Amino acid sequence: MTSVRLPDGTLDIIETGTGKPLILLHSLLADRAIFDKVVPVLAKQRRIIVPDLPGFGGSSSAGSTIEGIADRISGLFGALDLGTAADVLGNGFGGFVASTLAIRHGAKFDRLVLADTGLAFSPEGKQSFFAMADRVRQSGMEAIVDVALKRLFPEDFISANPAIMAERRAALVKTNPEFFAEACHALAALDLTPQIGTIRNPTLVLVGSLDAATPPGMAHALAKALPKPDLIEMPGCGHAPMAQAPEAFIKAISTFLNLA
Repeated sequence: MTSVRLPDGTLDIIETGTGKPLILLHSLLADRAIFDKVVPVLAKQRRIIVPDLPGFGGSSSAGSTIEGIADRISGLFGALDLGTAADVLGNGFGGFVASTLAIRHGAKFDRLVLADTGLAFSPEGKQSFFAMADRVRQSGMEAIVDVALKRLFPEDFISANPAIMAERRAALVKTNPEFFAEACHALAALDLTPQIGTIRNPTLVLVGSLDAATPPGMAHALAKALPKPDLIEMPGCGHAPMAQAPEAFIKAISTFLNLA
């Protein structure tokens, strides 16, 4: 683990492998370890960089806007001497950050993978974020763990994988409640619709067919709004296909990222 000091704060990252850089951005309901099953495989061909998003793990907060978080992530390109050839993959919350990164700093990197994300949340979705923020501020992260797991994975996967659920639960309860609440409010406030068409990075939109956090309809709307995206729906997968079905996830992104 490395702490990267930037002018506006710090980002804790893990880095492994060599080759064309690939930055992986995790979901709100997870930490960077959600990528652990795919990192060793990807690192055989790529230089993999997995940060704790601002406010998570050892990374300092970047405030309560997605724009601020994306701007912090943009500092990695210069700090790590990545050039302009890096690719970026974001899942869920990390996907909203990745889209915003492409809108604001797209010239700094190459390809973009948006996994289980969208343009904006419905009024009901926004209210769920406000409710989660209130609950963690009042009662801590334990108050939303069960709901979070059901949003990350389908019910049958949860039942069949108690060890993975215990690992995910332990990771989530370590999250700083105030930073989590800030992120909830940032997601509720975000609407990428007016600017999404300005993205010029080649983009793959990926979604699990059983995603309960950002349902497939959100991914399809996102793809429709982008200039020329690829779109893949992964049957039977929830919000975190990299953890639920790592081999299928790698296969899904391989052609687009020239991993094959």
